[in-house]
Amino acid sequence: MPLEVGSIIEGVVTGITHFGAFVTLPTGQTGLVHISEVADTYVKDIKEFLKENDRIRVKILSVDPKGKIGLSIRQVDPRSGPNRRTSRKSFEDKLTRFMKDSEERLTTFKRSTDAKRGGRGSRRD
Repeated sequence: MPLEVGSIIEGVVTGITHFGAFVTLPTGQTGLVHISEVADTYVKDIKEFLKENDRIRVKILSVDPKGKIGLSIRQVDPRSGPNRRTSRKSFEDKLTRFMKDSEERLTTFKRSTDAKRGGRGSRRD
């Protein structure tokens, strides 16, 4: 069965990296779903959406002469797909995370500026 650009087939996730997921297709070939093609939303960590051995439907975006196969999950069905976990968090969770990150950054900033001024509690008369 030759792979045709634009066709939708099912595959199995065999590997996950920071830039995408490798999917083994029914032909035995392996293709790559780039992290930008996993979901319609920003994907910081691909492991929030996929895990190894997940069966997923993918759309073939490209097949080059060297055998590299480009795949997409988000173009199969932009709203939802089988075995895809959503990473939508509630507003409260996002706000809590933002406040924690902000506080950590502010603390780091204060430490670095205090060190440049000679440390805490030093007074010049």
